[in-house]
Amino acid sequence: MTIIRQTSLFGIQELYEMEPTQKYEAIISAIDLDSIYHEVTKKSRLGAPEELNYAAMIISIFIRYIERIPTIKDLVKRLNDDIAFKLNCGFLVS
Repeated sequence: MTIIRQTSLFGIQELYEMEPTQKYEAIISAIDLDSIYHEVTKKSRLGAPEELNYAAMIISIFIRYIERIPTIKDLVKRLNDDIAFKLNCGFLVS
């Protein structure tokens, strides 16, 4: 059985030297967000409001792992407290 090695997108040292915005964009650009977005978007008029920012929610879940935020509750708290983090995830200030 052969071993297939996947080339890395960037080195770990490059990742540490990047600004948070650049780091998030570099990692998120490698993920196919369209298929995830299609699966989680609202398909009926019942339940949560239709105007929720699903794309920003998906991105914030991935950024949660990058920033090592342990729980969703801590992620929501950081999104509410840190405006720069909120904007980096794609949410609006309002």
